[in-house]
Formats: sequence, C-alpha cells, structure tokens
Amino acid sequence: MISYVWPIALVVFSNTLYQICAKEVPAGMNAFASLTVTYLVGAVASGLLFLVTGNGANLLQEYGRLNWAPFVLGLVILGLEAGWIYAYKAGWPVSTAFIVQSAILAGFLLAVGYALYREPLAWNKVAGVVICLIGLYVINYK
Repeated sequence: MISYVWPIALVVFSNTLYQICAKEVPAGMNAFASLTVTYLVGAVASGLLFLVTGNGANLLQEYGRLNWAPFVLGLVILGLEAGWIYAYKAGWPVSTAFIVQSAILAGFLLAVGYALYREPLAWNKVAGVVICLIGLYVINYK
C-alpha cells in the first residue's frame, strides 16, 4: 500500500512547493534566466540521486537506453515551468490557476488515455470531467 501511496504524496507535496516557488520568482526577472538556475539545481540533484539510488548502475549505460521521451520531456517541462511563471506574472491567483489547469487537463488526458493507450472511456470518467468543468464555472463565477 505504501508503495502505491508515497509517489502521489510526493507529487502533491512537490507540486505545492512548485506552485509557491513559481509564484515567488521575482516579477522583474526573466523567466528563462530563472529556469537556468532551476535546471542546474535539478541536474545536480538528479546526478546525486542517481548515485544514491542507482545500485551501482553505470550512467553511460543508462544513457544507452534513451529514446525520444526524455528529450521531449525536457522541452515539455520548460513549457510547463515558463507557463506557470508567466501565468503568475499575469496575475493568476495561486488558489485558482492550478484548479483551472487541472480541470482542463483532466479532459485532455481522458482523450489521450483513450486514443493512445486504449484506456476505457467509461461514463463515470466523462461525468467526472463534466463535473470538473461545472466546478470551473463555479470557481470563476463573479
């Protein structure tokens, strides 16, 4: 059970800190300059964690297993992080920006799961997305 729960707990904890950090990037600072520091810290931390958790694996051998995904993931992460920084600079409140993004993303990922991975498109999943969209309306109603 713990092996099932801890990754989601880590994502929730990390995402909470992520949103706080993205909102706190200095307003006058170029987002991409900030991200150079972010990626440098991430690269060093990833290297150290590889050494700790790699069980003696060879990093160059691991690189031999690469496919397209890590390269595209790097660009995608850049887009995510820059998007969040610019969203907060544009005035999005931290209390609603993530909810809006998550509700819309839920619908997109439902379609992606069905189209690319043949995940079942059950009525309850579609109903859940509709409820999320109704929630978006309620959250943004003025």
